[in-house]
Amino acid sequence: MGAVHIIMSPPRNRFSPKHVLVVDVTRKMMMYILFSFIIAFSCAVDCSVLDNEVHDTNDVKCAVPETLRQEIKNYEPVVNKIIDSIVYGRFRGRTWRTLAYFVDKFGSRIAGSENLENAIDFMLNQSSQFGLENVHGEEAVVPHWVRGNESAVLVSPRTQKLPMLGLGSSVGTPPEGIKAEVLVVTSFDELQEKAALVPGKIVVFNEPFKSYGETVQYRTQGASKAARLGAVATLIRSVTPFSLATPHTGQQDYADNVTHIPTACITVEDAEMLHRMAKRGDKLVIHLKMEAHTLKPATSRNTIAEIVGSSEPEKVVVVSGHLDSWDVGQGAMDDGGGAFISWNTLVILKKLGLRPRRTIRCILWTAEEEGLIGAQAYVKAHKNETRNLDYVMESDEGTFLPMGLSFSGSEKAGCILQEVLKLFKPIGASRYSTPQVGGSDIALWTDVGVPSSSLINANEHYFWFHHTAADMVTVEDPHVLDLCTAIWTAAAYVVADLSADIPRD
Repeated sequence: MGAVHIIMSPPRNRFSPKHVLVVDVTRKMMMYILFSFIIAFSCAVDCSVLDNEVHDTNDVKCAVPETLRQEIKNYEPVVNKIIDSIVYGRFRGRTWRTLAYFVDKFGSRIAGSENLENAIDFMLNQSSQFGLENVHGEEAVVPHWVRGNESAVLVSPRTQKLPMLGLGSSVGTPPEGIKAEVLVVTSFDELQEKAALVPGKIVVFNEPFKSYGETVQYRTQGASKAARLGAVATLIRSVTPFSLATPHTGQQDYADNVTHIPTACITVEDAEMLHRMAKRGDKLVIHLKMEAHTLKPATSRNTIAEIVGSSEPEKVVVVSGHLDSWDVGQGAMDDGGGAFISWNTLVILKKLGLRPRRTIRCILWTAEEEGLIGAQAYVKAHKNETRNLDYVMESDEGTFLPMGLSFSGSEKAGCILQEVLKLFKPIGASRYSTPQVGGSDIALWTDVGVPSSSLINANEHYFWFHHTAADMVTVEDPHVLDLCTAIWTAAAYVVADLSADIPRD
């Protein structure tokens, strides 16, 4: 490419890397230098990908046949075309614009809600209007939990409102609420040690955040463990490493043969305050009111659209994200970003006139938040088609600055993906790691050996906004979403167009 004069202005919000660079150099070299610097700087601060242990294996020796290696290298011009059109050209800002319009129009989209079904209708209509193929919805029966009005007030030794969010599937309180003395514990072990004090109490869990995978057990199991010992309700410290007095919601599950008691999350700040007061000997009393209730199951839909393969249409590459969200905020980050980089992958390839050998199928899952309900329904309905899945992708742990792709599958398949990732060095997104992390809806396929990938991105702030009223489109950066869309689109196209299938174990 020839020399260009590029100005990169600061992102629109304070949550993304800040950089200004004016330089006359080839676009490819400029972007390589810039993103190498950004990633190096980010890693100096915190280069963790959420809190999951991910193993980089770029240095693993791979024996990819030279003919296949050269074939992948030959995709460089088309990959550059895709990247240029999304990051600099006609599709610049498209993912952010379409996402922002969508979440502003429909807001939060909890399973069973009219908002979610209207949003699905909209995406089906948009898919048809853009000329995508085999556009349809596939039904799934989903839970229908309704939050209703809710409040928690500390009434002794003084009065203070406690911001809170009821947890998914929680029962409500009686209309007059529950007013009870509080027992604060920091762990399940401490709960057992103080079992004699639990009956009749509202148990507050002030559990320290260790990792999401470890700490989320208090959200999912806290009510059941406390109920077995006679608690009347539980309040869980929000599962997050950082808080600005923001409660986080999420799904909880009652164990078998336990009394269903109301359960909600409170802020980190209030959980710590209540713990300090309790340690000083204060008698704490909270008045909790929750109208939460579960209606009869509803019918929702997974949203499907395709670009049908030119020569091997029965073989499928899946790009996906989930369209539902919790009932607070806009679900822009969880998982609007993942859904829209997936959907825009098809729209952009269609507009560029790029039709690969295999079919690329976009699936926008429903009811992920309640336990992968849509994904389970889809896999069950298509169980005889699993052998035709060449490669499946989902982005559901942020669409922040992309670094590459995580992968699960055979060693041979991983080596092929590493060759594909070399095509993204110009935008600093060639990192490879295993196993795949960030694709819960595709886990049922991953577990039976279908090659799968998720986006590696600089998402150390993901759990700041996760399941909160702060999950708004403000969290997303237009330029960074372009970069995520570029790697997602190009990777799906190359894999779908290769002469060789992605090998399984």
